[in-house]
Amino acid sequence: MKLKKNIEMETEVNIDDLVKESLGNQRKIVLYNDDVNTFDTVIESLKTYCKHTNEQAEQCAMIIHYKGKCSVKEGDFVDLIPIHGALISNNLTAEIE
Repeated sequence: MKLKKNIEMETEVNIDDLVKESLGNQRKIVLYNDDVNTFDTVIESLKTYCKHTNEQAEQCAMIIHYKGKCSVKEGDFVDLIPIHGALISNNLTAEIE
């Protein structure tokens, strides 16, 4: 989508490029269901590493259980790396997308 903006002279701005630029390195951590970890393990991990409230962690655990996956944290790629590493080292299955 293109938008024309009139400041002193007419310039053309591509809205899609502005959105991509403003998002920068925004990514998300997706946590996947497995047959190994308990609800308590997932909930405690989300509270500890993703700083979820108890209610958020419980809701994410339910979504993971029934849907197979859930986005549990969003942010800059660099900020997500240590959180992802902590989840993985806790034997959870997660990806940064």
